[in-house]
Formats: sequence, structure tokens, C-alpha cells
Amino acid sequence: MTTFSSSSSAPTESATQAAAEGTQALPSIFDLSRSDLVSVVEEMGEKRFRADQVWRWLYFDAAESFDQMSTLSKTFRNTLSETFSMAPLTEAMSLTSKDGSTSKWLFRLQDGELIETVLMRYETDGHRRNRKTACISTQAGCALGCTFCATGQQGFRRNLSVGEIVAQVVAVQRVAIAEDEADIGTGKRTKGELQGVTNVVFMGMGEPLVNYKNTVGAIRVLNDGQGLNIGARHITVSTVGLIPEILKLADEDLQINLAISLHAPDNQTRSQTMPINKRYPVEELVRACHTYADKTKRRIFFEYVLLKGQNDSIEQAQKLGRLLNGLHCHVNLIPVNPTSGGVYERPEMSLAKIFQGGLKQYGIPSTVRMEKGIDINAGCGQLRARVIDNISS
Repeated sequence: MTTFSSSSSAPTESATQAAAEGTQALPSIFDLSRSDLVSVVEEMGEKRFRADQVWRWLYFDAAESFDQMSTLSKTFRNTLSETFSMAPLTEAMSLTSKDGSTSKWLFRLQDGELIETVLMRYETDGHRRNRKTACISTQAGCALGCTFCATGQQGFRRNLSVGEIVAQVVAVQRVAIAEDEADIGTGKRTKGELQGVTNVVFMGMGEPLVNYKNTVGAIRVLNDGQGLNIGARHITVSTVGLIPEILKLADEDLQINLAISLHAPDNQTRSQTMPINKRYPVEELVRACHTYADKTKRRIFFEYVLLKGQNDSIEQAQKLGRLLNGLHCHVNLIPVNPTSGGVYERPEMSLAKIFQGGLKQYGIPSTVRMEKGIDINAGCGQLRARVIDNISS
């Protein structure tokens, strides 16, 4: 059953309350890098190893409060709680799909902005093990204006900090761990199978490479072996195709997955739905992808949202096959998740399979991927749009 959290209609958050009281919200401890945390802890008069303990409590144990950090003295815990906040996000709404595979949260930030985070649960399919994927946001809103995207229809608000990005994964981790522990209690899972979040995709609200510094900073926190310990190859960054940042990312020595939102095989069609194509034409983008693949030795994923009558013809599939020929890549074909303000319809599955056949003619591997959580507006920006519309009406 689809469920709503008890806080789904709550109109306030910590920053609003602080402003009303003439006070300022405490800075988030999640915005501290590991080296920053060491410096802060030592300035508080504690030994350096205490920083390691705090780090582990924050990320490995996903503690919800400083009081839970039982290996720290009460005095130190009090000092931390008086200095930092552990709640950069507050839940405004939560939904779970009817099949239980997808949950989505609308989080309110300390300044009142709203962002979305999704947890997708996958059972083993014979090829891949059970996994739980967190889909996270890097911006409140987005300035790039892709016409089929609910977030793009809302405009840009601001970049998220490293802490606001990472805190989404921590929030989802708490849920994932609780589910795993419940499965152990019922015998559905053994203790050795306790996983929590196994994968993270930067495919939520916003363009990660516009917020480049904070996106890379968040990846390094997520990848830290003493924290969440999400393997680099289980982290995917999605971009509409910002060529300078793609080339910069190739030099970061991060073995992450890069996903390109392509959605059309030619400039005329792509520019109709993705304004960024006028700055970075599709041929230049694919050349940059060749450079990235050559440098990193990593396969590139292309996201291709199928829009009925717009980009889903067999001729366009063949053109895409020619465009990507010779590039180490995989294409994810995604029938569009229609939005309330959008003009595009979902093509029939038979047409998606025909499109896939056109790619196969050129040796391009692909998967037809149905969006999860359609019944709970799990597409990027849809839940935020729904809430904003309700507030405005």
C-alpha cells in the first residue's frame, strides 16, 4: 500500500523556527570533511582518534543523534550537540509504492527548500545480488530546463552542500538497515547478508556536474572505507552532458560510473527537449565520452528516455547506433514517466523493443528499463511539484 508519513503536512522546519526566534540554525556536522572533523575535535580538546569514532557513528552506524554515540563521553557528546546539527534534512512527506519496491521522501532543508530522495529495492534476478539503491539530489531545482523533466519545469533554486547530499544517503541507510534487521528477525535474511544501501545514483533533482565540487566531495565521503563504504563502482553520476566537467571528472581518479542523459541521436531532435545541446552539440559530447572512456577504462551508460512520436522511431535508433558505434557503452532505454505539466506520452513496449532492435543492428548493448515507483510520482521532481501545486492552489 502507498503510505504517507505523519509529517506529510508539516509546514515548518528548524530554520523557519530559528528565524522566528531570532536565532541561527547550527551548522551541519555532515558538511565537515574527515580532515575538518579531526581539526574540530582536537580544538575541542579531544584526542585525534575521537574524530574517527565520530565519523564511524555518523556514516557506518548512521546514528540519529549525538546521544547514541555511546563510545564518547557525555561531556563530549554535549559539546558536539551544542556546536553542530545532525538534522540538515527533515522529512516533509514519504511514500511507498504498492509493490513495496520503491520509497520516496520529500525532504525540507534548513532554509525551507525541498528536495527528493528515492530508495529502490531490487531482488536477485539470477545475474545480480539483492541490492538497495539510493537515488539522491544535488540541487534544489535545476536550471537546465529539459522539457520532459518535472524538476526542469520548476526552475533552479540553489546547489546543495556536501552535507546535504550525503545526509540523504544516511537517511536512506537508516531505513535500509532497519529493513535488513527485520528480515533477520523473520528468518528471510542471515546476519551475514546485512547490506543497507549498496548503490548510489546521482540521478535525483539537479545537474550534479553544475554542482561539481560538492558532488565530488560527497562521492569521496560515500566511498570512505570507515564510513558508508559504498564502492566507487556502485556509484553512478548522471549528467546532461557538460563537456568541460566530464573531461575534468576523467582526471579525478574515481572508478565511478558515468551516465549521460542523451535522449536523441541528432542535434535538431535533442535541442528540442534539451536546451544544453545548443551549447554542447551531440557530436562533441560523444567525442568527450570517447576521451572519458579511454582515460578511465570505464564503460559509459547512456540514458535514453523514449518519448512517443519524438525520439522513438526505428530510424532514430539506427542513427543512435551509428553515433555510438566503437564506444564502450551501454544504452538504458526508459519509456517516459509522464509529468503533469509535460507534453510527452509513454510509447508502447512493442515500440521500445523495436527501437532496441535498431540498436542491436550496430552492436550497441541496451536494456529497456521501466521506471520504478510510478504510482508514487517517483520520477525526478514530481513529488515536489505535486506539493508545490497543492500549496499554491
